[in-house]
Amino acid sequence: MLKNIPSIISPELLKILMEMGHGDEIVIGDGNFPAESIGACSNAVVVRADGHSVPALLDAVLTLMPLDQYVERPVALMSVPAGDDTVPEIWNEYRAILKKHSPDNCEIEMTERFAFYERAKKAYCIVATGETAIYANILLKKGVV
Repeated sequence: MLKNIPSIISPELLKILMEMGHGDEIVIGDGNFPAESIGACSNAVVVRADGHSVPALLDAVLTLMPLDQYVERPVALMSVPAGDDTVPEIWNEYRAILKKHSPDNCEIEMTERFAFYERAKKAYCIVATGETAIYANILLKKGVV
């Protein structure tokens, strides 16, 4: 055990967060996100966090990792496709968490589903969660301390 490390952060995820450099990206995917298949066709490391929610992991990750302050939008969400009337209420939780940790640098980019998948293939890490909300995938670009 270590002091001040959120208990939801596994040793594997802590190591990865330490390895990531400025501009590297991490995806925290919901339970429907194809983490393993995207990880298999890319260099992204897949970390399993089954049973955990995306908001809890987002809060824990942002306790340790700064967002990139040199880009306009250091956060990306998977947008809801045209014709789908889903309203992802979880996004409001994300906005509150982002504002808590990075109040001056928490702009969000909305990314089409397949473009999000392509971007995820270039991510350093994909965290696969047990989140049941749909359109709950979030991508973070690491900043500097």
